[in-house]
Amino acid sequence: MNPITNPYNPGAGTPPPELAGRDELREKVRICIERLRIGNSAKSLILVGLRGVGKTVLLDRMRSDAEGTGIQTLRIEAPENKSLPAMLAPELRKALLRMSTNESAKEVSQRALRALAGFAKGLKLKFADIEVGFDYEPERGLADNGELESDLTALLVQTGEAAKAANTVMVMFIDELQYVKESQFAALIAALHRCAHLRLPITLVGAGLPQLLALAGEAKSYSERLFEYPQVDKLNTSAAMDALRKPAQQLGVNYTDDAALAIVEKTQGYPYFLQEWGKHTWDVATTSPITLDVVKTATQLTIAGLDESFFKVRLERTTPGERRYLRAMADLGPGPHRSGDIANQLLKTVSTQAPVRSSLIRKGIVWSPTHGDTAFTVPLFHEYLLRTVLANS
Repeated sequence: MNPITNPYNPGAGTPPPELAGRDELREKVRICIERLRIGNSAKSLILVGLRGVGKTVLLDRMRSDAEGTGIQTLRIEAPENKSLPAMLAPELRKALLRMSTNESAKEVSQRALRALAGFAKGLKLKFADIEVGFDYEPERGLADNGELESDLTALLVQTGEAAKAANTVMVMFIDELQYVKESQFAALIAALHRCAHLRLPITLVGAGLPQLLALAGEAKSYSERLFEYPQVDKLNTSAAMDALRKPAQQLGVNYTDDAALAIVEKTQGYPYFLQEWGKHTWDVATTSPITLDVVKTATQLTIAGLDESFFKVRLERTTPGERRYLRAMADLGPGPHRSGDIANQLLKTVSTQAPVRSSLIRKGIVWSPTHGDTAFTVPLFHEYLLRTVLANS
């Protein structure tokens, strides 16, 4: 097959050629937005899932869906070293300037921009990384107390009022929410809570790793009533088959059933791996349909590529103590594993290994599907550890 026309797109946040198996989640967000547009209440949503399941791609598609119906949006990816006010301020400014061109919302949007100016000036001492242009002078007493929770609440209330006047909805799409500091996340939750009380058309559609569930609960006790937490998981067999086969079929190429099923089973329906296997299989194949023998050859190339890049990069972020912990997990199998079993494998106590486990969770290498359990965040990682760390120990 021609590598130039290869339809598969493995990459971080790269849209796949076929967004399979996500229609229900897209519809859930659409209903939330449309309820808000007509003045009904709706919970904000936080998509929760492991790395590589397509949260970022899905978030971007949801944003595109919303903008296609005249909804106002902003898009943020939260880095580890930037404050929430610094991320929100410039994006809110752009959204408010757009709404200010609507004649019915002009005056309310301008007041929201004055609130934004007061917000940025009032919090500059606490959050030195805030950088935003001022289109209007601050309004004294409006979002300028210098206290994040009250000021962010005032700012989002004014933004919601502007959206209401413009007969639209303001949707904040925020990716990697787990990197927002707990106190700042708590302020955002409180602000959205107040907007919900006032029935204002402003909402959050966020995405992040599974630890977000605990983070939200610790930030504000009422968060479970304010948000829905739909899971973004691996694709089922049918959706995985669509994600693999449809892009090839659009170019006149087919897979034999056993070839397609072999890829789906090997990847376990993990969207990023489907793209990797599809890419290498396409490049190896010379004729259609693609056969099981071609997939077997491509599998060797795919695993070698993942070992050298995807898996290796993850492992290089760990300390020697963390590698020993991961090695013990891999020795026990794919998981999940009880914390006590891992500690026993290391001839250590659970309490001495708890900080190591917590560090690996923060790095996104393992996670806790249930209390006391630990699992790898991506499939096949234990096999990589067996091929490398254990082989060289």
